[in-house]
Amino acid sequence: MKIIFMGTPDFAVRTLSRLCEAGHDVCTVITQPDRPHGRKLTVTAGPVAAEALRRGIPLLQPARIRGNEEVIAQIRGLAPDAIVVASFGEIIPQEILDIPKYSCFNVHASLLPAYRGAAPIQRALLDGCEKTGVTIMRMDAGLDTGDMAAVREVPISKDETALSLFEKLAAAGAELMAETLPRIESGEAVYTPQPKESTTPYAAMIRKEEGRIDWTKSAGEIERAVRALDPWPTAWTTLDGKTLKLWKAHVEKEGLAAEEGKCGCIVRQDAQGIYVQTGSGILVADELQIEGRKRMKTGDFLRGYVIRNPYLGQS
Repeated sequence: MKIIFMGTPDFAVRTLSRLCEAGHDVCTVITQPDRPHGRKLTVTAGPVAAEALRRGIPLLQPARIRGNEEVIAQIRGLAPDAIVVASFGEIIPQEILDIPKYSCFNVHASLLPAYRGAAPIQRALLDGCEKTGVTIMRMDAGLDTGDMAAVREVPISKDETALSLFEKLAAAGAELMAETLPRIESGEAVYTPQPKESTTPYAAMIRKEEGRIDWTKSAGEIERAVRALDPWPTAWTTLDGKTLKLWKAHVEKEGLAAEEGKCGCIVRQDAQGIYVQTGSGILVADELQIEGRKRMKTGDFLRGYVIRNPYLGQS
């Protein structure tokens, strides 16, 4: 099939690569403009842009596609059989959705209609889901509301982080898209309409401030946040006035309600970790990183650091 691919971050690279490996004619890649990265704010090509350049695929990087008549005319002139979208970062307008012969198809990292939105991976982990998956969706003007062409479940392990689940779903989505396109072309694909209402709240984009740990929540909720916000923005608190990131943690005791004013209190520390009273249960910090130091196991951290304030989250 003659395909235009639209995507931007790492998640989309797997699908682009798999389409090329499957022999499809990816005639053009449309991705977000290069942006500054790192401490020196060096302008760098995004992951999809870099992959397109490596493969010699023509690249378009408009600031916006909505209302961009020049880009829309270019897409129309290419006369693609399909447009494949994976984490593009902008809503595709109807005038583009109407161009391809077979329509536009999106790789979405959830079992739709659950977790429509920009952060389905993190939200599924925050909610403690035992499984998630990927959906190939024929796009419409709504937000992840189009008819479903294929679905594949992916189990969530107990120690799953956003990064590890991201990699699983990127691989599953790439493979499912490669398997589904021939059925779309042959007319064998079966499209299942989604219900109007989602089965979960909208999976809004993760904000940096969501990383701050609320110690009044239960130990289980905080432990899930530690995994769901790895690698960004990370779950963090403060210790002795310094930012303290939690990279790994586990629940020691569940259901033990905190005494008034005790949430965030360090109740014990030893070679295994720092034990913190939460709103319900004890959370143990297994791996952390304090401001100005590298990431390390908590036991190693305690050998070189004396905690002065027994309450986390206080300045």
